[in-house]
Amino acid sequence: MDQHAHLLSDSSSDSDTIEMTNLDEIVVTPNPRLQPAHKHVAFVPEEDTQLDDDTDDDEDGDRALLGSRGRDRSPDRHASNWTQVKSIVIETSPTLIITTVGLLLTGEILNNVSHWTAMTRIDELIMIIPVVLNLKGNLEMNLSARLGTAANIGELDKPAARRAIILGNLTLLQVQATVVSFVAACVAFLLGRIIPRPPGEETLPAIVSRAITLGQNLTANSHPRRPRPIFPPGDRNSGPAEFIMVASAAMTSTCISSMILGIFMCTLIVLCRKFGLDPDNIAPPMAACLGDLVTLAILAVSSVLHIVIIDTIYPLLIVILLTIFAVGWTIVTLRNRHVKHMLLEGWTPLFVAMIISSGTGLVLDTFVIRYEGFALLSVVATGLAGSVGSIFVSRLSTALHAAATAAESTGLLQLSTEKDKPHPSSRLVMSTLLLVAFPMEVAFLIAVYAFGWLRLSFIFMFFQAVFFSVTVVISLYIARIATNILWRRDLDPDMYAMPFHSALVDLVGQLLLVACYEIASLLGSHVRSKGS
Repeated sequence: MDQHAHLLSDSSSDSDTIEMTNLDEIVVTPNPRLQPAHKHVAFVPEEDTQLDDDTDDDEDGDRALLGSRGRDRSPDRHASNWTQVKSIVIETSPTLIITTVGLLLTGEILNNVSHWTAMTRIDELIMIIPVVLNLKGNLEMNLSARLGTAANIGELDKPAARRAIILGNLTLLQVQATVVSFVAACVAFLLGRIIPRPPGEETLPAIVSRAITLGQNLTANSHPRRPRPIFPPGDRNSGPAEFIMVASAAMTSTCISSMILGIFMCTLIVLCRKFGLDPDNIAPPMAACLGDLVTLAILAVSSVLHIVIIDTIYPLLIVILLTIFAVGWTIVTLRNRHVKHMLLEGWTPLFVAMIISSGTGLVLDTFVIRYEGFALLSVVATGLAGSVGSIFVSRLSTALHAAATAAESTGLLQLSTEKDKPHPSSRLVMSTLLLVAFPMEVAFLIAVYAFGWLRLSFIFMFFQAVFFSVTVVISLYIARIATNILWRRDLDPDMYAMPFHSALVDLVGQLLLVACYEIASLLGSHVRSKGS
């Protein structure tokens, strides 16, 4: 995968350039254990078809990126579009349902831990949560995209290469987690210094309670996937000891969660490959959901433990020890040819995404106060739409890497004609993903109304369903455009696309939700909490 992070730069003719519009049919390597040996000539001229008979077994068979992978298929008959669309629906639907439930659980955990003693005593522990979740979530999503690409182009089929790639990505993840957690601690303390609480405003516990409470029903205490920054009170009493304590808690929790989630994601992708499932349909949403959930839970426990040792030297020793470990992981990563180049890649989108998400929170903070149930509804408006887009980013990135692999191995690129394409076009995949996500949004709105979490009128539900569909469409087009632009600039979408996409979809989703509230209000329809 690292060999094909961009197009062959020495190709000067237009025919050698892989364009996104030509990626309706892309060859990827099948799982040889699940695929009968037969040949595919999508990238080879007709007169050279006989040369395929001499190719290595690893190149036998075909799988279009935009369709299902690893399934047996007759060599003389392509699978129908319906079969491929059905496999996309079957693989993505359970994942997106689990993702939505996980987002709600994350909000519930945040609501509970925000009142713990550690969070109310050290303001920056609350402030660091949105920054850590933003940076950390993108790390796991990048990992899932990289390994999904590696699996789909066959790099994980050989045990030696699989072991090297997985271990290299795990060590890289530890280095990245250590750096982003320390940066998050610095950002939290910087915000605490430059954005004071106006005189007479609420204390921090009151702000937190107001920002993440959605009425009297505990079940409705859900928070968006990217919680907004919470600013400390005006009288700052945090000093070096508090900074070291917050940095230690953040670094400890992110390193532990990175190890747990990294192993889980690697195992998940290997199992997907083994059982003929497409990891691009499953891994990215799971990474986003579990990344927030696990990291927040571990950070909460770590904060409680650290508050006990805040006045000792132990937090400083932990920071020093983890820094030494990070240096060691860096050395190990540099010795791994599969991932060493990634140490210097992908940092810019991580921090730009953090700035966009923080800015989104600052701009839209007032709407959570103004609109009843805004946080609860934005869980799906942003989280589910972002998950759908992350699936598409991962699939398109795999397509580009697969095309580059095929072009490099054959020396040329020739796509199948329209009538020979065995799998749905990218537009059909976009439509399929939209149709998968839309019923989940409708079911969510019905559940909110049925359980009495919020009193939603039919007018509001109608406009929210429409605006959610618009959000998903925008998410899919952002995925396609961003992936294409990054690839053309020799930037690996597996490292760069996810953070940009996640931050932009969060912004778009929340803005459209604001528009929904405004339009419904103009039509005389208002959202009310239970009992109001």
